[in-house]
Order: sequence, then C-alpha cells, then structure tokens
Amino acid sequence: MKIRELAQHWEQTAKGRLLDTGYVVRLDVETAARLAALSEMYPKRHPEELLGELIGSALEELEASFPYIKGTQVVTTDEEGNPLYEDVGQTPRFLALSRQYLHDLTAQDDKPKQ
Repeated sequence: MKIRELAQHWEQTAKGRLLDTGYVVRLDVETAARLAALSEMYPKRHPEELLGELIGSALEELEASFPYIKGTQVVTTDEEGNPLYEDVGQTPRFLALSRQYLHDLTAQDDKPKQ
C-alpha cells in the first residue's frame, strides 16, 4: 500500500494480523508531533498501528525504489518475444530475505503459547 493510500485505509479501519513481537522506536520531536496529530485525526487507530502501517508502506516504497540491474540469465520473454533478464540488484535478495523472515515469524507466531 502506498503511503498516500494510508489515510483512506485508516478511514476504513481495516486491521491486519499482528505479531506479539514488539519494537522500541525512538522518534525525534517533529516525528512524535506528527504521530500525535495523526492519532488525533484517526482516533480509532492506536499510535502503534499507525506506525506499523507507515513503516509497512515505507518498506513497500523502498522495495519499489531498488534499481533493476540486468543480469546475464534470460528468465522469460515479453509478449513480443524479446528476452527479459534476471534482476541481480537488491530486489531479489530483499524479497528472498523477506519471505524467509515471514516464514520464520509466522511459524514462531503459530506455535502454541506455554
């Protein structure tokens, strides 16, 4: 979800699956003031939810910003039959690591609580 779509999303108050894992984030004064403003504007959202969605959107935009670096291996062809080469930039590594951590975190979260 793009950052510009978050306000509409917050209006609809949809919720995603949350982990028990917490993170401590230190904010500068200006960022804390902006978060407080958003919390007042969207009172159905906890500040932690707002932060989580902002971070998620920022990570999606970061992923999209990684430059494509053409590799040597042809992975497919386009509709005109032109070869499309593998991406050897940061995107494939980021996606693979993200999938790995998603799997690990999901498996950890699915374990019965003791």
